[in-house]
Amino acid sequence: MILVDAGGSNGCRPRLWKAELQERLCNELGLTVTVCHYTTGCSKWNPIEHRLFSEISQNWAGQPLRTFETMLGFISLTTTKTGLKVTASLLEGVFKTGRRVAKSIMKALNIEAHTVCPKWNYTIRPQAQAAPAT
Repeated sequence: MILVDAGGSNGCRPRLWKAELQERLCNELGLTVTVCHYTTGCSKWNPIEHRLFSEISQNWAGQPLRTFETMLGFISLTTTKTGLKVTASLLEGVFKTGRRVAKSIMKALNIEAHTVCPKWNYTIRPQAQAAPAT
Protein backbone atom coordinates (compact mmCIF):
# COMPACT_ATOMS: atom_id res chain seq x y z
CA MET A 1 0.00 0.00 0.00
CA ILE A 2 1.22 3.47 -0.86
CA LEU A 3 -0.21 6.52 0.95
CA VAL A 4 0.46 9.73 -0.99
CA ASP A 5 -0.65 13.33 -1.20
CA ALA A 6 -3.25 14.28 -3.79
CA GLY A 7 -1.17 16.95 -5.51
CA GLY A 8 2.14 17.21 -7.31
CA SER A 9 3.72 14.66 -9.61
CA ASN A 10 2.40 11.74 -7.56
CA GLY A 11 -1.11 13.14 -7.35
CA CYS A 12 -4.33 11.34 -8.12
CA ARG A 13 -4.64 12.91 -11.59
CA PRO A 14 -1.18 12.71 -13.27
CA ARG A 15 -1.12 9.94 -15.82
CA LEU A 16 2.65 9.43 -15.68
CA TRP A 17 2.44 8.51 -11.98
CA LYS A 18 0.05 5.63 -12.70
CA ALA A 19 1.92 4.49 -15.82
CA GLU A 20 5.26 4.41 -13.96
CA LEU A 21 3.72 2.49 -11.03
CA GLN A 22 2.38 -0.04 -13.52
CA GLU A 23 5.67 -0.44 -15.36
CA ARG A 24 8.31 -0.07 -12.64
CA LEU A 25 6.62 -1.63 -9.62
CA CYS A 26 3.83 -3.88 -10.73
CA ASN A 27 5.23 -5.30 -13.96
CA GLU A 28 8.96 -5.38 -13.16
CA LEU A 29 8.59 -6.69 -9.60
CA GLY A 30 5.34 -8.61 -10.00
CA LEU A 31 3.65 -6.60 -7.23
CA THR A 32 0.05 -5.65 -6.70
CA VAL A 33 -0.01 -2.07 -5.38
CA THR A 34 -2.90 -0.33 -3.66
CA VAL A 35 -2.68 3.47 -3.74
CA CYS A 36 -4.62 5.77 -1.41
CA HIS A 37 -4.28 9.51 -1.95
CA TYR A 38 -4.92 11.92 0.88
CA THR A 39 -7.49 14.45 -0.20
CA THR A 40 -6.43 18.05 -0.70
CA GLY A 41 -5.60 19.65 2.64
CA CYS A 42 -5.46 16.33 4.50
CA SER A 43 -1.85 15.29 3.87
CA LYS A 44 -0.98 16.59 7.32
CA TRP A 45 -2.52 13.35 8.62
CA ASN A 46 0.12 11.31 6.80
CA PRO A 47 1.82 9.22 9.54
CA ILE A 48 5.27 9.90 8.09
CA GLU A 49 4.72 13.65 8.31
CA HIS A 50 3.47 13.30 11.89
CA ARG A 51 6.33 11.12 13.09
CA LEU A 52 9.20 12.44 11.04
CA PHE A 53 8.95 15.93 9.56
CA SER A 54 8.46 17.61 12.93
CA GLU A 55 11.63 15.91 14.21
CA ILE A 56 13.58 17.06 11.15
CA SER A 57 12.30 20.63 11.62
CA GLN A 58 13.36 20.61 15.28
CA ASN A 59 16.79 19.25 14.35
CA TRP A 60 17.60 22.13 11.98
CA ALA A 61 15.61 24.85 13.76
CA GLY A 62 17.28 28.25 13.43
CA GLN A 63 20.05 26.99 11.15
CA PRO A 64 20.55 28.47 7.68
CA LEU A 65 20.25 25.79 5.01
CA ARG A 66 22.71 27.26 2.52
CA THR A 67 23.91 24.05 0.89
CA PHE A 68 22.49 20.64 0.06
CA GLU A 69 25.19 19.05 2.21
CA THR A 70 24.07 21.08 5.26
CA MET A 71 20.45 20.11 4.70
CA LEU A 72 21.26 16.43 4.14
CA GLY A 73 23.43 16.44 7.28
CA PHE A 74 20.59 17.72 9.45
CA ILE A 75 18.12 15.27 7.92
CA SER A 76 20.49 12.29 8.28
CA LEU A 77 21.19 13.07 11.96
CA THR A 78 17.49 13.03 12.81
CA THR A 79 16.15 10.27 15.05
CA THR A 80 12.93 9.91 17.02
CA LYS A 81 12.39 8.78 20.62
CA THR A 82 11.01 5.48 19.29
CA GLY A 83 14.22 4.77 17.34
CA LEU A 84 13.20 5.84 13.83
CA LYS A 85 16.32 6.86 11.90
CA VAL A 86 16.39 8.92 8.75
CA THR A 87 18.49 8.40 5.64
CA ALA A 88 18.72 11.01 2.93
CA SER A 89 20.54 11.34 -0.38
CA LEU A 90 20.75 13.91 -3.12
CA LEU A 91 19.67 12.87 -6.59
CA GLU A 92 21.74 14.85 -9.03
CA GLY A 93 21.03 14.94 -12.70
CA VAL A 94 18.74 16.31 -15.32
CA PHE A 95 15.21 15.00 -15.25
CA LYS A 96 12.91 15.12 -18.27
CA THR A 97 9.88 17.35 -18.02
CA GLY A 98 6.76 17.42 -20.13
CA ARG A 99 6.58 13.64 -20.56
CA ARG A 100 3.23 12.50 -21.93
CA VAL A 101 1.38 9.22 -21.59
CA ALA A 102 -0.70 8.13 -24.57
CA LYS A 103 -4.38 7.28 -24.17
CA SER A 104 -3.62 3.74 -25.36
CA ILE A 105 -1.15 3.26 -22.48
CA MET A 106 -3.74 4.53 -19.98
CA LYS A 107 -6.38 2.16 -21.35
CA ALA A 108 -3.95 -0.75 -21.05
CA LEU A 109 -3.23 -0.15 -17.35
CA ASN A 110 -4.35 -3.00 -15.11
CA ILE A 111 -5.97 -0.60 -12.66
CA GLU A 112 -9.08 -1.12 -10.56
CA ALA A 113 -10.75 1.87 -8.91
CA HIS A 114 -12.09 1.24 -5.42
CA THR A 115 -15.77 1.78 -4.69
CA VAL A 116 -14.96 4.33 -1.96
CA CYS A 117 -13.43 7.52 -3.44
CA PRO A 118 -12.46 5.84 -6.73
CA LYS A 119 -10.43 8.81 -8.00
CA TRP A 120 -8.21 8.68 -4.91
CA ASN A 121 -8.12 4.94 -4.16
CA TYR A 122 -7.15 2.25 -6.64
CA THR A 123 -5.20 -0.98 -7.05
CA ILE A 124 -2.75 -1.66 -9.87
CA ARG A 125 -1.86 -5.27 -10.70
CA PRO A 126 0.87 -6.62 -12.99
CA GLN A 127 -0.12 -6.77 -16.64
CA ALA A 128 -0.17 -10.14 -18.38
CA GLN A 129 1.97 -8.66 -21.16
CA ALA A 130 3.77 -5.46 -20.12
CA ALA A 131 3.41 -2.41 -22.35
CA PRO A 132 6.01 0.40 -22.20
CA ALA A 133 5.06 3.26 -19.84
CA THR A 134 5.78 6.15 -22.22
